[in-house]
Amino acid sequence: MSAADEESALLGLAPVAPDRTLAYGPHPDQVVDLHGPWDAVTGPPVVLLHGGFWRAAYDRCHLSPLAAALAGQGRPVALVEYRRVGAGGGAPRTFEDVAAGIAAVAALTPGAGAPVLVGHSAGGHLALLAAARPGTPVARVLAVSPVADLARAHELGLSDGAVAELLGPEPGLAERLAAADPVRHPPAGVPVTILHGTDDPDVPPELSRRYAAAHPGSTELRELPGVGHYAPVTPGTPACATLCGLLPGPVPR
Repeated sequence: MSAADEESALLGLAPVAPDRTLAYGPHPDQVVDLHGPWDAVTGPPVVLLHGGFWRAAYDRCHLSPLAAALAGQGRPVALVEYRRVGAGGGAPRTFEDVAAGIAAVAALTPGAGAPVLVGHSAGGHLALLAAARPGTPVARVLAVSPVADLARAHELGLSDGAVAELLGPEPGLAERLAAADPVRHPPAGVPVTILHGTDDPDVPPELSRRYAAAHPGSTELRELPGVGHYAPVTPGTPACATLCGLLPGPVPR
């Protein structure tokens, strides 16, 4: 399947409405969509962080089919929205929202263990960054096609300079880049698995390889031969089946 076909396959899926939505702040984007059996499972919840290069043009809806698929397997799933560039977001507000959203989810199930973070693309960057911050309730991270090396992404000018849009202009860009780059900040006792297609045209697998090399003791890198950017988060694909297999199963009461 070509990169364009992968994108069309995911974005062509109809959004799935959540069972309920939780607000964690006053901004319209400070919300979490809840899917699945939140009152019937004691296992750790799954927190999904969507991508879109941190821009307001891309919201959580395109990951709602994945949220519904994971919930259909018996998992409690939380799809987090956050303020993005062009709608009140950008550093540090985007990062603060993700931390607040994760904390709000963890508070829903205090006896079920810390959440498992699943982040795709820019959401993978946000998941890795959250895992590096002590005190954030995270059990483990599954980063899918993540922007795992922010400095390299900036050098490559990915998505027409998305990193600079996220972090803001000079002066002080170098300092903000270092503070927000997962390569510079190892996970705080949190195991990380990275899933990345070798044919990803949007986020080169080189970025994940650099992260894994920087944090070898805590990171497992799994590459998917011939897979692009979107198939791992598209229900029904073999790549998505691999993703599901890396997550903990539901724990019935």
